[in-house]
Amino acid sequence: MKYKQNIVTFGGGTGHFSLLRGLVELNQPELITAVVGTWDSGGSSGRLRTEVGILPPGDIRQCLLALMEDPKQRQVAQKLFDDRLTDGIRGLKGHSLGNLIAARLERIYKGPDRGVDAERLLFRIRANVYPVSLTELNLMAKLEGGEEIEGETNIDLRGQKKNYNPRKKISRIYFETNADPNPEVIQAIAEADKIIFSAGDLFTSILPHLLVAGIKEAISSSKARVIMILNLMSKRGETDSFKASDYLKVFNFYLGTSSRINYLITNSNGLDPEVLKTYRKDNQAPVKVDGEEVKKIAPEIEIIKQNLGVYFVREHLFRHDSEKLATTILSI
Repeated sequence: MKYKQNIVTFGGGTGHFSLLRGLVELNQPELITAVVGTWDSGGSSGRLRTEVGILPPGDIRQCLLALMEDPKQRQVAQKLFDDRLTDGIRGLKGHSLGNLIAARLERIYKGPDRGVDAERLLFRIRANVYPVSLTELNLMAKLEGGEEIEGETNIDLRGQKKNYNPRKKISRIYFETNADPNPEVIQAIAEADKIIFSAGDLFTSILPHLLVAGIKEAISSSKARVIMILNLMSKRGETDSFKASDYLKVFNFYLGTSSRINYLITNSNGLDPEVLKTYRKDNQAPVKVDGEEVKKIAPEIEIIKQNLGVYFVREHLFRHDSEKLATTILSI
């Protein structure tokens, strides 16, 4: 027996993927809406955006994969989507086949929203996947001290540069142009029982959704319970020394209110000391849950602590357990 809750998720990358994998297994798929960003500027997605003039399809592709209900279908589709052209047709080298399929469907059906719907039909995906905006967007970041960084990829990778200075924190993010909302997303928010912000890169994957016109207003006026999933690990260049309260402060700033997030989902199981040493070499650390500070910022918020983290040795990745995460959310 599956849950029957109207759920809207905002996110990007592996955090969003893990969340959706669990939700589609436990909740009625038709009631799930995954909202994805349209400001990716790197890799195959960025090239297609520049060279062909389509919205970047990378995050959309990952959501579609996550929402496939048949494990065998998902396995085959993942190999197909992730396959990158290494030779042959000039100009296509390095593109993933999944991105090319999305690009052609967007052109055939004359629009990114219609292209995504066609891809859902093609792969028999019952859940909804909506771009948060149908506008081409370029993400900008302003650092403390005044320096500006242009493009999602440059912001995302700034922590890897030799001259990176952790004292120059991101003070704000914005788009170069006005970002119009996808009406389907506004409608989904209005009908939602729960609105979930997945774990993920805070300034490049999660918060930019709130810069799109009408999104934060729709969330504020919605009767849905708003749930924030705290990241497991910090990220160099974005959230170097962030604690739970720091995440909440930034979320509240972009939401425009200190009382809209109802639940903060946090992880309570740790990592082996040897694994932690490896992460520290990469300048990453587990995000500390400073509950007292969180409560000072949002007295009515409920902090939920569960053993949600799972470490994948081969990939050296610490991620949320999809099923446990979904169960925690759906049981609220």
